[in-house]
Amino acid sequence: MNAIEVRDVRKTYRRYGRRRQFATLKSALLSGGALRDLRPDETFDALKGVSFDVTAGKTFGIIGRNGSGKSSMLKLVAGIGRPTSGSLKVQGRVSALIELGAGFHPEISGRDNVFINGMMLGLTRREMSARFDQIVAFAELEDFIDAPVKTYSSGMYMRLGFAVAIHVDPDVLLVDEVLAVGDEAFTHKCLDKFAELRRRGRTVLLVTHSLDLVTRFCDEALWLDAGIVRMQGDPRRVIDAYLLDVAGAEGRALAAAAAKANAIQTASTATPVNEPPDMSKAVEGRWGSREVEITSVELLDRNREPARVFQSGDQVEVRLSVRARHPVSDLVFGVGIFNADGVCCYGTNTDIEGAASAATAGDGEVVFVMDRLDLVEGTYKVDVAAHRRSGAPYDYHRLQYTLRVTSSCKDTGIFRPPHRWVSSGGITIAPRPRS
Repeated sequence: MNAIEVRDVRKTYRRYGRRRQFATLKSALLSGGALRDLRPDETFDALKGVSFDVTAGKTFGIIGRNGSGKSSMLKLVAGIGRPTSGSLKVQGRVSALIELGAGFHPEISGRDNVFINGMMLGLTRREMSARFDQIVAFAELEDFIDAPVKTYSSGMYMRLGFAVAIHVDPDVLLVDEVLAVGDEAFTHKCLDKFAELRRRGRTVLLVTHSLDLVTRFCDEALWLDAGIVRMQGDPRRVIDAYLLDVAGAEGRALAAAAAKANAIQTASTATPVNEPPDMSKAVEGRWGSREVEITSVELLDRNREPARVFQSGDQVEVRLSVRARHPVSDLVFGVGIFNADGVCCYGTNTDIEGAASAATAGDGEVVFVMDRLDLVEGTYKVDVAAHRRSGAPYDYHRLQYTLRVTSSCKDTGIFRPPHRWVSSGGITIAPRPRS
């Protein structure tokens, strides 16, 4: 049995601008409708024929980038809006925690808001009285429940809204990215409540950017992208495909930004620029005599394809296209990696590694290969340089190339050495079972 059935749902919104605005609802109706007569460029489709089912008693996650239609879909399921076309069916009592403090009247007390919200969700005053103490205790608002809601902080709003939503004994609970404003202790309490709802066979529809939450709790996941279903099924498989797509888009954006910055930098440094007096304080830029010029820089993955996003531990190649104006025997190539705070994570060059470099006039290529990029998750900048053994630069590219390192392990620091845990005696260390 399905608790939620969505069939070819489309939701169209009007783009608001100065050209066509109705002063009143009456004027919109008299003009023939707010949407029907608008040109295509005056409307926006938040959802474009979305279909899916949620089996009763299952936890279903919806993921996607900002603006993909996730919240619009949840509001339609909650009955806050109606689809422009298509059909939507929900079985049982629905409790929605969609917007922080939605449904709360700021001028009245938390106590009155609890009763009003509960009765709006179909409970009697007697039923709400029986649950009131549990709601207040869960929200940790015993000392503030009789204060006007307008005096509450955002965290207090969220705690009270969540407490009401889960204590009205819903058949279907809708949750939209609200746990982000809670502290760690309250977040754990909410997650425990999710687990309890699952054990009791309740249906949960969860919209979130927390992919770990989807992996941990959801039986099935849906990936929305620009209002279209890109994938549905096993949460881990859907999340892997989503992350791969995000990494590709992010890599293209980083590459485009780097190309633009490099073009601007190249144009602005057509005349040779002297080396900064203090390299430790040097900011992003490019300088040198250009007797030897690095004409292009590429970051390549293990398949030797251009990339900007890498998994921790991946192979990375830094490929330099080099042009020498005349033969050069005093030549060193160097590479440096810096984190977002400007801390040097690693730096080396051909001279300190005992290699002799030289160039004949014309074009050539140099590739720096890192078999394992053992950095923790984060954003990093890459320096590349061609210079003399004395350090005088031919062509120095400072903080010009951005790469992103991702990791399923959220450890800290900079360097992530290959490692393992070993135990003996009465101590056991084993991988956590994946639920």
